[in-house]
Amino acid sequence: RWIKFEEKVEDGGERWSAPHVPALPLHSLFQLRTCLQKGTMLLDLDATSFKEIIDKALSEQPEEAELQPALRERLAALLLLQPQHQPTKSLLQLLAELGVSPCRGRKPGCPTRHPPTASSPGSTHAGCPTAQGFCCFFSFFAGKAKGRSEPRTQVSKTPLKEQLRNRFKKKVPPGAEAAHVAVGEVEFLEKPFTAFIRLRHGVSLGSLAEVSLPSRFLFILLGPPRVKAYYEVGRAMATLLTDELFQRVARQAEHREDLMAGIEAFLDELVVLPPGKWDPGARIPPPNHLPAPRRRTAVDPLDQQPHGNGDMTAAGDRASPGHPRSGEELERTGRLFGGLLQDIRRKARWYGSDFSDALHPQCLSAVLYIYLATVTNAITFGGMLGDATANMQGVLESFLGTAFAGFIFCLFSGQPLTILSSTGPVLVFERLLFSFSQDHSLDYLEFRLWIGLWVAFFGVVLVATEASHLVGHFSRFTEEGFCALISLIFIYDSLKKMLSLADAFPINWHYRLDNVTSYSCTCNLRRLFNLILACLTTLQCPPLPCIVSMCDPSSPPTLLLQPPATPAGLSRTQCLDQGGHLLGTSCPYVPDVTLVSFLLFGGTFLFCTALKRFRSSRYFPVGVRKLVSDFAVILAILASCAVDALLGLETPKLLVPSELKPTNPARGWIIFPFGANPWWVCLLSAVPAVLVTILIFMDQQITAVILNRREYKLKKGAGFHLDLLCVSLLMVVTSVTGLPWYVSATVISLAHMDSLRKESATSAPGEHPEFLGIREQRLTGLAVFILMGASVFMAPVLKHIPMPVLYGVFLHMGVTALNSIQLTDRVRLLLMPAKHQPDLAYLRHVPLRRVHLFTAIQLLCLALLWLLKSTVAAIIFPVMV
Repeated sequence: RWIKFEEKVEDGGERWSAPHVPALPLHSLFQLRTCLQKGTMLLDLDATSFKEIIDKALSEQPEEAELQPALRERLAALLLLQPQHQPTKSLLQLLAELGVSPCRGRKPGCPTRHPPTASSPGSTHAGCPTAQGFCCFFSFFAGKAKGRSEPRTQVSKTPLKEQLRNRFKKKVPPGAEAAHVAVGEVEFLEKPFTAFIRLRHGVSLGSLAEVSLPSRFLFILLGPPRVKAYYEVGRAMATLLTDELFQRVARQAEHREDLMAGIEAFLDELVVLPPGKWDPGARIPPPNHLPAPRRRTAVDPLDQQPHGNGDMTAAGDRASPGHPRSGEELERTGRLFGGLLQDIRRKARWYGSDFSDALHPQCLSAVLYIYLATVTNAITFGGMLGDATANMQGVLESFLGTAFAGFIFCLFSGQPLTILSSTGPVLVFERLLFSFSQDHSLDYLEFRLWIGLWVAFFGVVLVATEASHLVGHFSRFTEEGFCALISLIFIYDSLKKMLSLADAFPINWHYRLDNVTSYSCTCNLRRLFNLILACLTTLQCPPLPCIVSMCDPSSPPTLLLQPPATPAGLSRTQCLDQGGHLLGTSCPYVPDVTLVSFLLFGGTFLFCTALKRFRSSRYFPVGVRKLVSDFAVILAILASCAVDALLGLETPKLLVPSELKPTNPARGWIIFPFGANPWWVCLLSAVPAVLVTILIFMDQQITAVILNRREYKLKKGAGFHLDLLCVSLLMVVTSVTGLPWYVSATVISLAHMDSLRKESATSAPGEHPEFLGIREQRLTGLAVFILMGASVFMAPVLKHIPMPVLYGVFLHMGVTALNSIQLTDRVRLLLMPAKHQPDLAYLRHVPLRRVHLFTAIQLLCLALLWLLKSTVAAIIFPVMV
């Protein structure tokens, strides 16, 4: 059978072979061409049953090939016999049959299956999708019939139960039609009988096919004994009908000559393997990627004519209604806010589907994944902002700002798959601005408020003048450099955070097993005794802690003249709270925590990667593989949290704010524009605001270009002007409330899109699922930021998630984003000998030395950007990109 690729029934008749590329004898194609030239051909036949089709095929024979009435009757009776199919059985069915009949194969005393005959024909099947996803399904009969055959039932007019319950139908795309190829040798025929039939409309032919599908094509070749020739001609016909270009010709042909032209075009593309250079019995595995039909040789002007259901090429699909033309979002209108109005019109018609398209289990996985990534990012940047601004902006402000800004952006933006976050250049600017304010005795938050208002004003001006048109000049060089830098920052920060655990939970590198008796840690309370003596001597007693185990608050105070004995069983916290200190060689070290943290970190990363790749695994049904792959990150986090809980070690946990109050008590939730700074500060703020505007514009738009790449197959279009307007207006709110500023986060947004990839639900055996695009909707982003705002109330649950697990997720996001760009592939080429390099398209057309030169220049620029990022000049790094 063929569904894209050929499958054969293995010896014993119990198992289908692995799908493989069909290899045909060249002579069989020439014989097929002769059969079609001389045989019966019925195009657009109106028939409603298989018997009617056979009767018309036998009655419409050419005069030179016409059969005698008696032979026609015998041939019709033979063709109308019920074929025996080889059903596709589940594992449970095979086990059940094994329990009932343990004898299998060719063991003595057990029945064997003989090769199928025309009186009891076996069947194989084939199918191929066209540009619309239409699929043909073939039934292939091979064998021979003697003059007399055993009495058997005829083809049923209605589908059998076995057809309706056949699991093989799951492999057939929706809307598939069937074609039947019947070949064999018949001893009562003296010359071959050939017929090619195309029905005007798809008709259900009862129990003829293995699964119940409407039929469109039939090919019959029966003749005197020459079984090998007939068998190979039948394989050639089935292979031709699996070819997308020939299938279009067969659908649109009006005369016999049109089919001949299609065969000639097929032969023009044929590649012949020399018989001495390969094993004809070897099965060629299916390739990972197949060439698109539009890249192959044009078949005929027939392909341009509408006929029947018709076909839509990829180019036509791109120009279809509802699919924006490439570059349409960046075309200038020449009117104020013209681009913004076009973005609004373009996105308004999709607004309803932006919510209905989210009703899929995959979106739940994306919400949980991106939520945990966003929480970790908010805590990280919130802590850094707190250190840089004396807690004028801290973790709580980062949480609230992320939740509010992200929710509003996902609700009204042009590309709701974008995730907003604080970024490195913004953090550098905040640190410089705070230092400048401290040095010149200015109120930091009020100064920042005016800068934010100016940035919002400049952003609206850029939207009004359609400045986003400049985004069209960003090249792949720019996109890859920016994406690579942000991805490396994620990888570097996750590793840096893990290495910092060695400071919080130090490792005893000088540990020796032989010195185990010298390792101890005890609580010493003599420091408290020294304070009491100082109090008696100077009569100036500082407040002394009460030792719970040594004094009773209800008893009168007594004078301690002897050094107190250290009570047994005091914990580290109790010892320090009672004024003591720790003594011993093992006190600074916390055994196992750092080691287990690194194991959780690496395990989470490897688990995420392995489960993501599980979709293409050979194990379990495709539905299970897809489900595991969609929830890969969540499963990895749950597994790592379970391991941490079982070990019971005090690894660092995720801590979120539990109270809604500013991190710094000296500030409020509303920042007033006047009062703390001189009046001229509002005018002076326009100068740094220009720099921040350039920073925000470049950071936002480069990320938008990366997210709207053509290879993601987005159908709802982008909204560069609308996104920039939303970011600009959010600057006003976050500046007035003293919350951090936000722009698009490249790596988290790419992870969001990767978690929403759509693939074809059905795929032929041997064919890889087709990437259909991204599940474009708003609900996942909205749910992420709603959960973000509710995190304050979920602190008791979130505190059980170890931070090393989330750092492992960060590492996975950075590596995934880095692997999504071509630069990574070209860096690998630098380390590969030429004979081991993959067959990449650009290597066929560009000299290898020029590829390496281009890669070296990109790496040099990337290194310069990294150095720039590590200095105070990091604020202008988006401009340098």
